[in-house]
Amino acid sequence: MDANTLTQTLVWTIISFISGSLMLAYWFGRAVTKTDARSIGDGNPGAANVMKAGGTKIGLIAMLLDAFKGAIPVSIAKYVIGLTGVPLIIVALAPIFGHAYSPFLRGRGGKAVAVSFGVWTALTIWEAPTFGGILLGVWFSVVARSGWAVLLTLLCLIGYYLITWRDPVMLVVLAINALLLVWKYRADFRHAPGFRPWILQRLPNR
Repeated sequence: MDANTLTQTLVWTIISFISGSLMLAYWFGRAVTKTDARSIGDGNPGAANVMKAGGTKIGLIAMLLDAFKGAIPVSIAKYVIGLTGVPLIIVALAPIFGHAYSPFLRGRGGKAVAVSFGVWTALTIWEAPTFGGILLGVWFSVVARSGWAVLLTLLCLIGYYLITWRDPVMLVVLAINALLLVWKYRADFRHAPGFRPWILQRLPNR
């Protein structure tokens, strides 16, 4: 890695981390709903609890804000600055960790699902967000616990990339991203995934 690449990697890692650490969904939700998202549901300061506080429209705006703060710096680093390989891995992970351990909330950030979608939009344009979004919707409709839905989605994505691209950059980012998300949802894995009511109603001898 030459000096220029090292400098660009350092600069864009810092920019990406700061961008990710900006709790835009949380701040937006608090300003609009006058409710602290951390007082709702699982106490996560992310877009899901903002949606519970303010409804679907407010929640979708919050999700987009969190996605953009991951997509924008990583897109610039990849397509404008031209970072590849290890530098791109570091920069791509920075906004995810920034959100998960935001210094603006004393290290108690969100679960990083929306910002991860933003990062993967930057890395693959449409492929990972589209495929991941469909998978997440399917698993959320089947299993009762969010953590299990996220884990099953990630396992499917890893399998997909192993079969198709086999790009080491994508696989490393996905693997570390998956480990972080599993850690953030660790409380859910103390329980069985369970099924949604519409599944249970169709099971024999329930």
